[in-house]
Amino acid sequence: IHLHTPMYFFLMNLSIVDLVSLSVIVPKSMANSLMNTRSISYAGCVAQVFFLIFLLVADYSLLTVMAYDRYVAICQPLHYETMMNSRACVQMAAGAWISGILYSVLHTGNTFALTFCGGNMVDQLFCEIPQLLKLTCSDSYMSEVGVIAFSICLVLGCFIFITVSYVQIFKSVLRIPPEQGRHKAFSTCLPHLTVVSLLVCSVAFAYLKPTSSSPSALDLVMAVLYSVLPPIMNPIIYSMRNKEIKAALRRLTGSNISLYPLQRVKTTMG
Repeated sequence: IHLHTPMYFFLMNLSIVDLVSLSVIVPKSMANSLMNTRSISYAGCVAQVFFLIFLLVADYSLLTVMAYDRYVAICQPLHYETMMNSRACVQMAAGAWISGILYSVLHTGNTFALTFCGGNMVDQLFCEIPQLLKLTCSDSYMSEVGVIAFSICLVLGCFIFITVSYVQIFKSVLRIPPEQGRHKAFSTCLPHLTVVSLLVCSVAFAYLKPTSSSPSALDLVMAVLYSVLPPIMNPIIYSMRNKEIKAALRRLTGSNISLYPLQRVKTTMG
C-alpha cells in the first residue's frame, strides 16, 4: 500500500482543513492576548464566522466521504478501484469543499442580516453564532430557525450515512478470520470513528445546549474543544494508528523517527 491511494488523498484534504482551521482563530486570539486587547472589527468577525463554518462543514463532509471510502474498500473490495478512481475522488473532495462554501455563505449571510441591538460584546474567544444571536433583537433571530433546522437535517443525514456504513463494515470485518487481516481493517476504521465522534460530540454540545445570559467557563471550554482540539488531534490520531504514514516519515527523514516527540510538540504549540 502506498500513500497515493484514495484514503490518503482524503487525509491530505483533511489536513489542509485542519491547518486552515487553526489559522482562523488562534492567531487573532494570540494577538489579542499579547496586546492585552479584546477587540475585533466587524469585518473580522464576519470573516471568522464564515471561515469557521466553512471549515467545519468541509471537515464533516470529508469525514462522510472517508466513511464511504472505507465501506467500499472493505465491503466491496473487488469494485474499489473502479468506484474510487481518481476522478471520483477529486469530485467527492471538490463536493465537500463546495458544500462548505455554499453552506457558509447561507449561514453567515443569514446571521449578519439580523438586527443587533444587544450591544457589541461577544462573550467568547472568537465570533461564534450562538453568542452573536444573544445580541440580536427579540424577534429578528426567528429567521435563523429555518437555517438551524436545515443544518440539523444535514448533520443527521451525514451521521446516519456514517453509522450505516460502519455497521456494514463491522459486519464484514467480523466475518473475516482473525489471521486474515481483521486487525488491519479495524486499525484503519477506528481512527476515523474517533475523529468523527470528537467533532460531532463537541459541535453538538456547543450549539445545542441551552444558552445562558451570562458567560461561563463551560462555553469557553466547548468552543476550544470543537474549534481547536479536532485540528490538533486529527494528525496525531491518524499518524499514531497508521503504519504507512510512519514508514513514509521514516523514509522522508532517513531515520527511525518516533511520532511521540511529534505529539508533544504539536500539543505544546496548540
